[in-house]
Amino acid sequence: MLVRSDNLQGLTERDVARLVDELGVRVVVDLRTHAELDLEGPGPLVADDRVEIRHRSLYPEKGQLTDVMISRADGENPAVQYYLAYLRDRPDSIVGALEDIATADGSVLVHCAAGKDRTGVVVAMALAAVGVERDAIIADYEATGERIKAIMDRLRASETYRRDLEGIPDDQRMPRPEYLERVLEVLDERHGGAAGWLAEHGFDPAPLRERLLR
Repeated sequence: MLVRSDNLQGLTERDVARLVDELGVRVVVDLRTHAELDLEGPGPLVADDRVEIRHRSLYPEKGQLTDVMISRADGENPAVQYYLAYLRDRPDSIVGALEDIATADGSVLVHCAAGKDRTGVVVAMALAAVGVERDAIIADYEATGERIKAIMDRLRASETYRRDLEGIPDDQRMPRPEYLERVLEVLDERHGGAAGWLAEHGFDPAPLRERLLR
């Protein structure tokens, strides 16, 4: 029902067939910025009329091209600040993405550039909303680390991301479980959990629970 992915630009015809024909993907939730979409394109799934592409940027769209660089901030770890900023700046996109997952007529693929930060937060929110155990949520987020070198190699091959990644070793781009764990702790402290945050933004988890747990 739910596939988490990095950038789709490198999909082969065989990859597309597996996603659409075997896994039944019918909706793609694209979390990239408008600039990324313009520079990189929507990916090959846009050519399949069975698949609907929904663009739900997690950025306020103020001119930055990508979110590969993590800015410095006071207080929380910079990565945690970045993740919390998704929730602060674009609750509409996060709720919209979860509604896409809940209502799609088939499987849903969620992606950004690396499939780790923006996608990791959205998928974590979806899993938390339906009551998945926290250890399993964190483990899913960490799984990106198994392929981080291949992901970073692909991004460095793109003019869109190359400059932002110059001089940054792959181990600095690894998913750190403590980052997502802290985000979930902040949601617990301030909103009674991810489900509480979503309820404050008008999201009913019942259809999502029906989709993911049936």
